[in-house]
Amino acid sequence: MAYKIKYDGDADVLTVILREKGKLSHAEEVGDIVVHFDEDGKPLFMEILRASKIVPLMVEGLAKKEVTVA
Repeated sequence: MAYKIKYDGDADVLTVILREKGKLSHAEEVGDIVVHFDEDGKPLFMEILRASKIVPLMVEGLAKKEVTVA
């Protein structure tokens, strides 16, 4: 499956588009991650807030197999 990834440097938000079809219904926020769902509860896209800080820590976590993001 291919995903589109966009970065907004002004807002420091990384958006991962999971599906382009579906009507946006609601979003759920857990810390710095916001997942947007369609009317059937399937994820459409997710946003990573404070991306310039969070994404490098995610990559570091891949290398170390674990990381804590504060």
